[in-house]
Amino acid sequence: MKKRLLSLALAVILLTAFLPAFAVAEAGWTMYVCTENGGSLNVRSSPKTGDNVIGKLNYGDSVFVYSISTNGWASIEWQSYYGEFFTAYVMSRHLVNYNPGTRPTKAPTPTAAPSADSDRIIADMNREFASARKVSPYTVAARPSRASGWVNLRWAPSTGMEVISKCTQGKRLTVLAELRNWYQVQDPETGLIGFISSQYVSRVY
Repeated sequence: MKKRLLSLALAVILLTAFLPAFAVAEAGWTMYVCTENGGSLNVRSSPKTGDNVIGKLNYGDSVFVYSISTNGWASIEWQSYYGEFFTAYVMSRHLVNYNPGTRPTKAPTPTAAPSADSDRIIADMNREFASARKVSPYTVAARPSRASGWVNLRWAPSTGMEVISKCTQGKRLTVLAELRNWYQVQDPETGLIGFISSQYVSRVY
């Protein structure tokens, strides 16, 4: 199959008034523009490069994402000059699921190319997202297999996805949604949102 849509149907984030910056609608999720050089991101009318630019997003802008495909494009919600909403496209590698903060002064090291088992990773993530359910936010603590170790907080619910933070023993996190083998959590200290394996955390009462 030349193209497979990664249906990240994240009807999983139900944030309270304490987390207004991360509230999302039922059929998608919010991401943020994070370009390597801190520049703007082209919004296009179709998932390809060429003479189809219909707008731009600035570094740090939030955007509502419908889906991400394996060919490097994300379909997003875009509002026209007249206030109408329709589907547009941006390169998915310039999106992250946390607010990137201050614009970078220099480009970071490029992310490595996807591994050969990317199809398996995508299938695993789709199964996880299909099991997602909304919960009232509650607190868990990281419980690594060794007291001196840590638990990885990842960009998406798969061990093949990028690690965005490391949680040491006892680190408190707020659970936003429960998946089959993962929790979607937020670090209350930094606001960072990611996914952590449910077997390495325990609920704090």
